[in-house]
Amino acid sequence: MSEAPKVNEREPAPKDAGARRLWFVIPAFNEGSRIGEVAAAILPHGSVVVVDDGSSDGTALAAHAAGAHVLRMPLNRGQGAALQTGLDYALKEGATHIVTFDADGQHRLEDALRMVERLDRDDLDIVLGSRFLGAAENLSAVRRLVLKAGTIFTNVTTGLKLTDTHNGLRAIRRDAAMKIKLTQDRMAHASEILEIIAEKRLKWAEEPVTIVYTAYSLAKGQRLGNAVRILEELVWGRLIR
Repeated sequence: MSEAPKVNEREPAPKDAGARRLWFVIPAFNEGSRIGEVAAAILPHGSVVVVDDGSSDGTALAAHAAGAHVLRMPLNRGQGAALQTGLDYALKEGATHIVTFDADGQHRLEDALRMVERLDRDDLDIVLGSRFLGAAENLSAVRRLVLKAGTIFTNVTTGLKLTDTHNGLRAIRRDAAMKIKLTQDRMAHASEILEIIAEKRLKWAEEPVTIVYTAYSLAKGQRLGNAVRILEELVWGRLIR
């Protein structure tokens, strides 16, 4: 377990770039009860780096025991900061393809692998998961409304036409990942990624995915209040740019 190194933006792709090097980046905060199972399921398909965002439980130990690379943040900075740390690490390790994946079990591995295949098949820079093209199990009507409002706001401010702008499941090719430099430490980073896509004119597409809202994920980090705070961060982040 170590601190995350910096990545040189001019770092070349690995010499054997024809061979896919798939990395999963998983930000995690107090996910000790789930992260081992999530990482273990992924490892047969690619490398995993878990960024422990200042957890007070056994998140880092569970991820390490499962076989993941583990980076520990000394303080809880937020998912955006943890995600950037993981992206930098995966790039340094030679990743050609990167998937951003949630630690609480609400994302499906089969969706992620299909999105990676689509990157190469359709020659895309990034594939974004959409629960509104796919399915959102146990998503309340009120939360759906809040997420839709966030989508409208982000589409207006970025000029993109997306159906789901706050989905953490993404597949990203190396060149595109190297252009992502997040400044939003917390949940508004999702919209910041979309702003980068628009600014850098990255080739993107949405892919239908299934998000499974369980009692655990709803209690842990998917409450309505969190969704409302995301909207607040989006508006505030836009105003101070």
